[in-house]
Amino acid sequence: MEYNNVMARTPTTFDVFNAIAEPKRRELMNLLQSGARTVNAIAEMLGWRQPQVSKHLAVLHRVGLVQSEARGREHYYRLDAAGLREIHEWTATFEEYWEHQLVRIKQHAEEKARMAKRRD
Repeated sequence: MEYNNVMARTPTTFDVFNAIAEPKRRELMNLLQSGARTVNAIAEMLGWRQPQVSKHLAVLHRVGLVQSEARGREHYYRLDAAGLREIHEWTATFEEYWEHQLVRIKQHAEEKARMAKRRD
């Protein structure tokens, strides 16, 4: 059986999951957590070229993770974390798994501590 009709991947410009899959965009978002910045300031702080910064900002802006504001001739970009709600809600479905694993780790550590105490 052939699978020639593979569904095309959603462009990163429309999907928040794909947009943040790029490590450079996550790095850019981390920088913007501390406040609004211009493209040139971002480029200088991250050591990137201006066109690279603009490209990544455009993707983040299209998916609603970054907002821009014109101040005179400059545009300031700021993080809009509300755009991460979809990701937060999806990852929350796995919270039970994480909590279960943490309980197991705690129980294991407590058992090791009890065993070490018995040896002393």
